[in-house]
Amino acid sequence: MARIVTDPKDRQFLFLQGPHGPFFHQLAKMMRKAGAEVWRVGFNAGDRAFWFGAPGYISYRGTPEDWPHTIRTLIDEHGITDLVLYGDTRPIHAQAIEAARAAGLTIHVFEEGYMRPYWVTYERGGSNGNSRLMEMTVPEMKTALEMSDLDVPEPPARWGDMKSHVFYGALYHWFVMFRNGEYRNFRPHRDLPVSTETMLYTRRLLLMPFTALGRMIATARIKYGGFPYHLVLLQLEHDSSFQTHSPFARMEEFLEVVIEGFAAGAPRHHHLVLKAHPLENGRSPVRRILKGLARKHGIEGRLHYVRGGKLARLLDHARTAVTVNSTAAQQVLWRGIPLKVFGRAVYAKPEFVATQPLAEFFSQPLRPDSRAYRDYRRYLLETSQIPGGFYSSQGRRQLMRQVVDMMLDEDDPYDALRSGKAAPRQPLRIVQ
Repeated sequence: MARIVTDPKDRQFLFLQGPHGPFFHQLAKMMRKAGAEVWRVGFNAGDRAFWFGAPGYISYRGTPEDWPHTIRTLIDEHGITDLVLYGDTRPIHAQAIEAARAAGLTIHVFEEGYMRPYWVTYERGGSNGNSRLMEMTVPEMKTALEMSDLDVPEPPARWGDMKSHVFYGALYHWFVMFRNGEYRNFRPHRDLPVSTETMLYTRRLLLMPFTALGRMIATARIKYGGFPYHLVLLQLEHDSSFQTHSPFARMEEFLEVVIEGFAAGAPRHHHLVLKAHPLENGRSPVRRILKGLARKHGIEGRLHYVRGGKLARLLDHARTAVTVNSTAAQQVLWRGIPLKVFGRAVYAKPEFVATQPLAEFFSQPLRPDSRAYRDYRRYLLETSQIPGGFYSSQGRRQLMRQVVDMMLDEDDPYDALRSGKAAPRQPLRIVQ
């Protein structure tokens, strides 16, 4: 049980790794204005660069094996009351959470929005497959919503985080690659060398115009093809949700299952469209894998691959959608499109996720309960989904207007709604 300290002047926040860019720096700055003390552990030169010389920075130069002891020592020496991090599955974060729980700290977890791109996720204790949402039922959510009369907001057509996200990712890895001399024991939580990560981010940034052109051509072929199609939402193979909360170790395993099921169950005039994650940077040879699988299962000419872009344009005419556990599936359910999920996900509720075998799903899919999904969506927008974004300046301004008060509240977002103390949410709008 976390020991809740309500007065900001008595709270000591320890930040670990955050989203690429200035968000954690700005969040800490406002926490200090509220009266709290803030510390930040940096594991590489990218962490240090985006702290912008602010006070409270602690360089961790030890080995991964030394980290569990170090985090326990930091908690004791600084009297830490709150742990703040982005994502809860990378090893240094998982080990820190274990130590924080043992010490009774409040654990603040940020993640990309479950209903991205216009919201970010803020929870306590864990996110995605470790979220409290995993154990909640839709009827329980509906009961909690009796304390609210929120009109469900619609996202705007454009937000603008992606270019900033790619830019900050490239800059972060540049610092790690060229300015990391004092962090010789640093090991990235992903399996690729930092030099390769830096190259991939930079290449993606430079090739954005050409990628957009290829995407336009592929989307046009689908739009004007006149054929029924099913949509597959791909994820990044190294993404924590894919690695930690799914039955697959590699994207190729998932693609094999999906294409085999499609070949066995879908009518022969139907096509299969696979949409890459917006941040897919070529580290996984998806095109080559798809070409081989299409040939193996006899669906050449019926398979289409689209690099990133807006999902809405492809969902407009999709018959069904399949994913491991992508958050983009929320847009599928919002439209009432049948959805098949393979991994653990906060939205994988029996009311609106298909349980049919895959071949049967492609042949005769069952539609989700859209009323139940709307209750679920409204519940998230009243609790853990905060308007704004980590990467663009206007997104951070919107986010900062609300998130500090939520972090300082004694209740987490779910308990605050149930108790009737949740603050009213701001109107959904882009702040210039």
